[in-house]
Amino acid sequence: MNETPTRVYAEIDLDAVRENVRALRERAPRAELMAVVKADAYGHGALACAKAAQEAGATWLGTATPDEALALRAAGVEGRILCWLWTPGGPWQEAVEADLDVSVSGLWALDEARKAAGAAGRTARIQLKADTGLGRNGCQPADWEALVAAAVAAQAEGTVRVTGVWSHFACADEPGHPSIQLQLAAFRDMLAHAEKEGIEPEVRHMANSPATLTLPESHFDLVRPGLALYGVSPAPELGTAAELGLRPAMTLKASLALVKTVPAGHGVSYGHHYVTDAETTLALIPAGYADGIPRHASGRGPVLVGGKVRRVAGRVAMDQFVVDLDGDHARVGDEAVIFGDAERGEPTAEDWARAADTIAYEIVTRIGGRVPRVYLGG
Repeated sequence: MNETPTRVYAEIDLDAVRENVRALRERAPRAELMAVVKADAYGHGALACAKAAQEAGATWLGTATPDEALALRAAGVEGRILCWLWTPGGPWQEAVEADLDVSVSGLWALDEARKAAGAAGRTARIQLKADTGLGRNGCQPADWEALVAAAVAAQAEGTVRVTGVWSHFACADEPGHPSIQLQLAAFRDMLAHAEKEGIEPEVRHMANSPATLTLPESHFDLVRPGLALYGVSPAPELGTAAELGLRPAMTLKASLALVKTVPAGHGVSYGHHYVTDAETTLALIPAGYADGIPRHASGRGPVLVGGKVRRVAGRVAMDQFVVDLDGDHARVGDEAVIFGDAERGEPTAEDWARAADTIAYEIVTRIGGRVPRVYLGG
């Protein structure tokens, strides 16, 4: 893109991504690092961020869906990529042919991988996922023995090679939560059984962003940071991005589309949930919930305009929202920073998460496809 967009756009600082990868590697110096770039790298752009992460030393990439991983391969991204969210009839053969590592949580998935390997004429790389207490994806302890036995048999016949054993925390973002140690113990038990039965994984892994930052005993051979790669704190309890040594990569900006003076008693936006109490200046931000601005932050979301942090006045609409400048002067085209880096005095994704009663993961990931990404540090 030759020109900076003028409505709303997200600046993505790839140098920040690289710095964050290096900072996270320092937190887990004995482990490899998988850069999780699912959901278009949490809204930051999967291809650009995958390349930046690899340049900074990430030896693995992680995606949720196989289509995300296949898109990276099609764009020329090399190296190890794990994808874990599978359904029957998915692109198993394409994944095997693209040298992806695929996650297996049950016998049906192992059967799909074996069939894909036969059709592709090559060995499928699989990783066995253990449900150690999250209760989501992964194999339950009661079914683990059967899955491991079947994987050992498939490996002996040459259709698969087990490259990893892994799991995922439920509450790593809540320091001291009792489930953390229970899950670690369950993982160690399930891993020990797999290794006793002949599985020799290249990587054993469990640590997400908060565990990478706070639980060195969970690092094993590989850590899998996601949100932290992009310089956003994975949980307020763990500290701000700056306190964690991270720098936000995304700055969401817009240009003021209209500035006008209105009298006291003037309603603002749908439902008139905001009414001016004196003559004031309103500024129109040309971004709304179709762009990913959370409607739940109506009346509360912070925006930096003219060197001051303002609040959304009234409801966020589909394409626009309003801020009250309290009589301050501004001009059409002036810059508004919706969120960015607190170190520059800007509102943050975490601030918007609090305003919308959600988590920062959702704030950055929901920034929509009609918002252009402008890459810095490429």
